[in-house]
Amino acid sequence: MSTKFFTTAAAMAAVGIVGFADAASARDQIRVVGSSTVYPFTTAVAEQIGKTGGIKTPVVESTGTGGGFKLFCAGVGVGHPDITNASRAMRKSEFDDCTKNGVTDVVEVKVGIDGLTIAQSKAGPALKLTLEQAFLALAEQVPDKDGKLVANPYKNWSDIDPSLPNVKIEVLGPPPTSGTRDAFHELIMEPGAEKIPALAALKKSDRKAFDGAWKSIRKDGAYVEAGENDNVIVQKLEANRNAFGIFGYSFLEENAAKLRGVPLNGVAPEYDAIAAGKYAGARPLFIYVKKQHVGVIPGLDKFVGEYVSSKAMSKDGYLALKGLISLPPAEAKTISANATAMKALTASDVK
Repeated sequence: MSTKFFTTAAAMAAVGIVGFADAASARDQIRVVGSSTVYPFTTAVAEQIGKTGGIKTPVVESTGTGGGFKLFCAGVGVGHPDITNASRAMRKSEFDDCTKNGVTDVVEVKVGIDGLTIAQSKAGPALKLTLEQAFLALAEQVPDKDGKLVANPYKNWSDIDPSLPNVKIEVLGPPPTSGTRDAFHELIMEPGAEKIPALAALKKSDRKAFDGAWKSIRKDGAYVEAGENDNVIVQKLEANRNAFGIFGYSFLEENAAKLRGVPLNGVAPEYDAIAAGKYAGARPLFIYVKKQHVGVIPGLDKFVGEYVSSKAMSKDGYLALKGLISLPPAEAKTISANATAMKALTASDVK
């Protein structure tokens, strides 16, 4: 291949970079997409930086974790978001998608801990669940008395166990594009399935069939996909005292006067239990930053710096007031340093 070709290619690449920088003047606001769970925290940071950072308040959209990664990884330039919120870690397939589309420098920032909660109206019958009972309530298929997988026959909670309320199983939750839905499968459904002897045996004999069982949610009306807006679920729980909803701890905390969390395996979704990892639904929350946009989109580095500052992330910070469970101080210090340095992910960092 000729030297002339390399010179031309280098020139074209340089033109592309300059073009991106020039086009950036058309967008002087940071754009954030992604998780509805992380949305209120990122919005709080956006409002703070808009007041004190000397930049326009960033635009934050709730698209769901999966939808956010699709938008974020679609490319580099002003037509693509700068940050995506995520209620789970980036997957290898998403990292590969980013790389394929030229998004080659992605910075992962763990911003805190959340508790995935099953909540209900305080006016409804109190419910306490084991992970096994949660699985039996919502799985598309469950074992019959002979251990064979059959369509879920349970209509009322009391059909699963007589000690549970004799009311219809009706759970409002997120769609498949949501990181909260992914977390529900991984934190509740999978360990719940493992507690059932027939499914524990299936895991050993046929892992694919076992994975199919815990990754499937019933479609007969007992589980209702309520969209990416968790506030809609809160409103529906207020209207229906017998319904239950799945969302992050911050939404439960914000509506504590009218809602209560369902204890899982005897542990209620409370701040200290989540922070200590004693609550089954505890999970990390993240933002992902497009390093290639730093220095091009005004204030992107300032925004990240604000997010990882002690006044935002600490136990006494303003994000804690919004319901975010703060990270241990030593971990927060390391994350803050890596975020400030814009340390990018490598392929070995993702699963």
